[in-house]
Amino acid sequence: MKKKIAILGSTGSIGKTLIEIIKKDKKSFDIILLTADKNYNELLKQAIKLNVKNLIITNEKSFKKLKEKKIGNIQIFNNYQSFNKILKKKIDYVMSSISGINGLEPTVKIIKHTKKIAIANKEAIICGWSIIKKELKKNKTQFVPVDSEHFSIYYAIKDKKINDLESIYLTASGGPLKNRPLNKFKNIKVSDALNHPNWKMGQKISIDSATMMNKVFEIIEAHKIFNIPYKKLKILIHPNSYVHAIIKFNDGMIKVIAHDTNMKIPIHNSIYSSKTKFLKTNKISIKKLNDLDLSNVNYKKFPLVKLISQISEKNSLYETVIVSVNDELVNKFLRKKIKFLDISKKMLKIINTSEFKKYKTIKANNINKIIELNNYVRFKIKNLSI
Repeated sequence: MKKKIAILGSTGSIGKTLIEIIKKDKKSFDIILLTADKNYNELLKQAIKLNVKNLIITNEKSFKKLKEKKIGNIQIFNNYQSFNKILKKKIDYVMSSISGINGLEPTVKIIKHTKKIAIANKEAIICGWSIIKKELKKNKTQFVPVDSEHFSIYYAIKDKKINDLESIYLTASGGPLKNRPLNKFKNIKVSDALNHPNWKMGQKISIDSATMMNKVFEIIEAHKIFNIPYKKLKILIHPNSYVHAIIKFNDGMIKVIAHDTNMKIPIHNSIYSSKTKFLKTNKISIKKLNDLDLSNVNYKKFPLVKLISQISEKNSLYETVIVSVNDELVNKFLRKKIKFLDISKKMLKIINTSEFKKYKTIKANNINKIIELNNYVRFKIKNLSI
């Protein structure tokens, strides 16, 4: 019997990778729904190739353009309230890969409609994990993280208890600036920061990798997903990105989870049971295993890593502040309004103002509050004379 699935954000890199996997095994899947924001042409191509009958496209202009096309019996919607019309019964699997804070609401809304959800949206987990967790429990929906680091942890500790863990190390490549002397950080261009040595990613996440903010986000995610205290979570620089997580247990044993720099691996394992479908991958890289080159983070180069010590163990709206401030500062850098070093300097200054520190004590248990705060913070940062 075919698995019924939906892909939220099917025109992004994660969505496209999942579709590549599905194309090789069409007989096993029935895609009920695909969604996108603006890219209606790509969305329609995907729908035609995979015989998908339901599309959601949220951008109003793109929605109108898509409606104007001759598209047979495909139903087109422009909001996530349509889940109730499209998904009459629980489907088998959802991939939630909408980027940004906009992914939170549809992620939460679709949980009740699926038996299993794979989440690749950092912001949804960072800002709204308490809401997601509540919905998962309420609807008895299985959750799988898709980030390579978090899937590695999930894979390694699924039969263990938190008290069994001494520490977890997430690895970071160091990005394009790892070997750049600190005295040359003043002259970093946008093109320099976007030039990641290992991964092909969008502009925003590439800059986050260059500042190491991406790894800060991943530490926050790991804390929330696995309920692991921040003091047990650490970062190691690992340039070739072969090892994704190292878990040290209290009995002295260490698990090292490694795989090629290929997102097909966690995505494939999120949709298949390893017992039902195997993934053909490269042989173990002896060269990479002999050259792990692990090292501690240089805080002078990557001062944003210090942020981790400022975050409370409890879920709060402060995480939304951090995400929102970073988003706008990265946008300013990409538009050449500020310098690279300004991202970290201004970030650390802004989030420690009294206006924003107060959110450390306010719980993140309402989607509307999270979205409103995100909009407010972004508006404030956008209009700062910096």
